[in-house]
Amino acid sequence: MKISVIGCGYLGAVHAACMAKLGHEVVGVDVDDRKIASLTRGEAPFFEPGLPEILDEAMASGRLKFTTDLSEVAGAAVHFVCVGTPQKKGEFAADLTYVDAAFSSLAAHLAPGDVVVGKSTVPVGTAEGLASDLEPTGATLVWNPEFLREGFAVKDTLHPDRVVYGIPESDAGQRAAALLDEVYAAPLAEGTPRIVTDYATAQLVKVAANSFLATKISFINAMAELCEATGADVTALADAIGHDARIGRRFLNAGLGFGGGCLPKDIRAFMARAGELGVDQALSFLREVDAINLRRRVRMVDLAREECGGSIVNRRVAVLGAAFKPNSDDIRDSPALNVAEQMHLQGAIVTVTDPEAITNAKERAPHLHYADTLEAAVEGAELVLLLTEWEQYVSLDPQYLATFVAEKRMLDGRNVLDPGHWREAGWTYRALGRH
Repeated sequence: MKISVIGCGYLGAVHAACMAKLGHEVVGVDVDDRKIASLTRGEAPFFEPGLPEILDEAMASGRLKFTTDLSEVAGAAVHFVCVGTPQKKGEFAADLTYVDAAFSSLAAHLAPGDVVVGKSTVPVGTAEGLASDLEPTGATLVWNPEFLREGFAVKDTLHPDRVVYGIPESDAGQRAAALLDEVYAAPLAEGTPRIVTDYATAQLVKVAANSFLATKISFINAMAELCEATGADVTALADAIGHDARIGRRFLNAGLGFGGGCLPKDIRAFMARAGELGVDQALSFLREVDAINLRRRVRMVDLAREECGGSIVNRRVAVLGAAFKPNSDDIRDSPALNVAEQMHLQGAIVTVTDPEAITNAKERAPHLHYADTLEAAVEGAELVLLLTEWEQYVSLDPQYLATFVAEKRMLDGRNVLDPGHWREAGWTYRALGRH
């Protein structure tokens, strides 16, 4: 089937490549000339494991092309809209500028019977308005939220844990769902659950899921605050309550909390939309979820000062990690980079390293020092902070690291190291929620 993908950022580029991998003829469209040139060369403009190989295969097959010319979507039966919905400056609400522009531009190239598939994360009520705008074209809108995890986006696209269709109650809606079944034939054949619902529910699924995950993360970080005050161990606490099948252990890892381009802005936009709908009290708890998350970053800097005798002025500090999570070069709302910047503002001499995110970090925080290797970053350091849990940092040998640093002080911002192992090697070890 010929399909188009409008917007070739993180979501769109992965989706386009994976749809071609599934055997479809795909044209990806974006207004960014540099991004399109990179993708046309088979080069991903961001780091995502597995994507370069999928791009190479798809481009070589001839099933995938990228362009800035929107007219090339003509003839496609299904059009995926994958543009971003960032947080508005100075507000909690989502900025729908790119969504509105994409739908407006696409409308001129649609034919009756086409299916337009919204994958962007939007405030509930957005799809209904867009569907009305599409009526004169004869195209049908389906809302098909994405559930990608950065670092696992290729797997999540090719083998999703569920697919959700928000469709109108009409024959056209049923035909659109059937066409989307053809697009997703391979994962559906694997037994992937398929949920068909209305527009409102489909729009709520993604933000509800992200809000639940954010709440779970902030809950265990709130427990970490209590553990620090009482001498308890938050990791042991999480292990104990995680055995309860109603709770589960996943996302109960205390530490610096969440960041990235989805969870923070999505829960804020969710709160803003609830306020517009007059049900803001229903989501008032998310304000504390957000506040707990941000407090973890401040507490990390407090720990650093405590370990340095009350001041980090002119102390040489090595920060391991700039990306908001491992297996990504995404530094949007990165807790790691935020902590590094806070420490710099308080007078520390901060050197940051990361396997993939250094280029992006330099653009956002050029005032920090950067090192391309772990060894260069920790050379002469009086304090080391592990803030992004890349595997090469999780598996560090404390004896090896000790040969480079000036002082053996480790702050584990992700609770991923073995405290006993590091202390036996002569290191002072601290972590959020542990003593």
